[in-house]
Amino acid sequence: MKALKKIMTPARTIGAIALVGTLALGACGASGAASSGGGATSATTAVAAAGTNGDTTAPPTAADALASNAKASYVKDSDWKASDAVDVTLSGSIASSSSDAVSVSDGVLTISKAGVYKLSGSFTGKLVVAAGAEDRVVLILDNATITSSTGAAIEATSGDDLVLSLEGTSTITDGTYTGTEDANAAIYADMDLTITGSGTLNVTSGASDAITSKDDLYVLSGTINATASDDGLRGKDSLTVAGGTVTVNSGGDALKSDQDNDDTKGYVSIVDGTVTLTSGGDGIDASTDAIVTGGTVSITSGGGASAGKPSTGSTKGIKAQTYIIVDGGVTTIDAGDDAIHSNGALRLSSGTITAASGDDGVHTEVAAVLDGASVTVTQSNEALEGGLITISDGTVDLTSSDDGINASGSITVEAGLAAVAESSSDSTASDTATTTDTATTTDTATTSDPMAPGGVGPGGPCGGMGDGGGTMEDTGEQLTISGGTVTVNANGDGLDSNGALTISGGTTTVYGPASGANGALDSNGAMSITGGTVIAFATSEMVETPTTTDGQGWVSASATGSAGSTVTITDANGSVLGTYTSPRAFGNVVYSTSGMTNGSTYTVSVDGTATEATAGEGGGTGGMGMGGQPPAGGPGQGGQPPAAPQG
Repeated sequence: MKALKKIMTPARTIGAIALVGTLALGACGASGAASSGGGATSATTAVAAAGTNGDTTAPPTAADALASNAKASYVKDSDWKASDAVDVTLSGSIASSSSDAVSVSDGVLTISKAGVYKLSGSFTGKLVVAAGAEDRVVLILDNATITSSTGAAIEATSGDDLVLSLEGTSTITDGTYTGTEDANAAIYADMDLTITGSGTLNVTSGASDAITSKDDLYVLSGTINATASDDGLRGKDSLTVAGGTVTVNSGGDALKSDQDNDDTKGYVSIVDGTVTLTSGGDGIDASTDAIVTGGTVSITSGGGASAGKPSTGSTKGIKAQTYIIVDGGVTTIDAGDDAIHSNGALRLSSGTITAASGDDGVHTEVAAVLDGASVTVTQSNEALEGGLITISDGTVDLTSSDDGINASGSITVEAGLAAVAESSSDSTASDTATTTDTATTTDTATTSDPMAPGGVGPGGPCGGMGDGGGTMEDTGEQLTISGGTVTVNANGDGLDSNGALTISGGTTTVYGPASGANGALDSNGAMSITGGTVIAFATSEMVETPTTTDGQGWVSASATGSAGSTVTITDANGSVLGTYTSPRAFGNVVYSTSGMTNGSTYTVSVDGTATEATAGEGGGTGGMGMGGQPPAGGPGQGGQPPAAPQG
C-alpha cells in the first residue's frame, strides 16, 4: 500500500508507525476481540513497512501542502527561443532537415541532440527522442500529424527535458502494443515533459495511455484533446495543469500521478485552465495529494451518479491517498462512486464545488475541514463522511438518500493508516465494499456501526454495545460546526456522529429524515449547542436533543407539519426569533439561536397552530432514542480524541 505522506511543515508532528500495531490490535483489551483476526496483523505489518505520513487529523493549507512536495520540474517559455528552431518536414515515412541530429530509418524518425525542432507535415511511423542525459529537446508541433502502427508515436527515451510547443492543430496517434513496452502511451517521455503553446494537440491511444511522463508532466498552455483506452494524462512523479484547455476521454483514469516510492511526489495539481474529464475510472487519481487552487474543473466518472457505484473498480471523481485540498476555482463532479474521496484527510477552503455521486459526496478516512469553500452535494448516499469533521466557514448544502453528515471513521493518524492498510490487504475491499451505516464496510474498511457483530469501530477496531440503556458506544469521532451556513436535506440522519456533536456558531438547517428510524440530530457522545442558529426538522419517532443545558438555550417541540408548512418560533413576549418553510413533512422541531435561555417558554407555530415548549426540556433522550446519556470517553478506552482543526 501507499503510505500517507510526510509533511515537513514545522507545525506538524509525525505519528509513529510503530504505534499502529498497538492501536489496531491492543485497543481491545482483555475483554475485546480484534474484528479481523490475522488480517489486522498483516495490515499493521504493511503500514509499518511503508514509512511515514502526514498529520491527517489536521490537513494543511494548499500552500503548505505544495511547499512540502517536491517542486515540479518544467521548462518556461522564456528558457528557449522559437527563432532557434530547425525545420523538420514530414512526408509519409520520410522526413527532411538540415540538422545532422535528425535521421530517419525504417519508419523511425530520431532526434539525437539538444535543440529546438519545428515539425510540420505528416509522418507514418515513430518519432524517437534519444538525446544526451543533460539535453533539452523542444519540439514545435506545427500542424503536424504523426501516426504509429506499433507502440508510441512520440517516444522520448533519453534526455533531461522534453517540451512540446503547439502551433496550429497537430494529431498524434499510437499503434498496437505487445504488452512488454515501457513506453505505453501515444506520447511517452522517460523524462520531464512540458506542454505549451497556443495551438491544439489531438492525442489518441486506442490501446493504452494518451500522454505519459515518467517524471513530471506540466501543462503550461495550449489545447489538449486526449482520448485513451486507459489513462488520459499521467505524470508519474507529478501532474500539473497550470493553464490551457485540457479535455480527456479515457477508459481508465483521466488525470493520474502514481509515484508510490516517494512521499513528496505522486501528486496532481490544478492551478488554472479549463479541465474537462470523462473517465471510465477515476477522474483524478493521486498517490499522495490532489490539490485544486484555480481553474475550471468538470469531471464525469463511471457514467456519473445515475450509473451508481460499480461492483468492481473505482469510479471516483477526485481520489487521493493523503490529502485532497481545494482552495479556489470552480469544480463540478458527477461520479458513479464517491465524488471526492481521500484515504487521509481533506480541506475545502475556497472556490465552488458542486458534486453528484452514486455513493458518498465527500468522504475522508480521518479529518475533513470545510473552512470557506462553497460546497453543494446534489445527490449522494451520504453527503459528507469522515472521522473528524469541522465546518468553520463557507456555504455547505448537502442532499443525501442516507445521512447528510456522518462523523464516522478514524480519529488518529495511526488508526487511519491501519484502516487503509487493512482495506488494501483485503483484495478489492477498498473499491467493492458498500458504504452503509449498518454493519457494512466503507471504502476504507471501517464499520460505521460499532454495534455490528465483529465490526471495526471507526477510530479503532473494537466496537460493541455501549454501556447502559442499549445506547450506541461513543467511539470518539467529532462533528464540529463553528461557522458558515450549513443546510442538510437527508433521508437518513441529518447530522450523525459516532462520537460528539458540537455546534458553536454559524447557521445550521436540517431537513429530514424520511423515516422514524433516523433523527435530524444523532450523536453517540455528548451533543451541545453553544452558539449560532440551529433549526432541525425530524419525525416524532426518534428525537435527540443536546445532552447539556449549559450555554445557549434550545427548544424541542412536538410540532407536526407537511411539506411546505411554515414554522415560526417566538419568545414569551411574542417576538419572532425565526421563520422557516420545510420542504418535507415533519413531527418535531428543534430550535436554538442567540439570546435563548433554557428554562424560558417559547412557542413553535406550524401554519398558525401553536405549541409551547420550555427551553432545555423534552423532545428525546439521545442514543438512538433508547434512553440515557451516551457513554463517556473516547473510542472505547475513555481517552479524548485529538481536537478537530479549526481552519
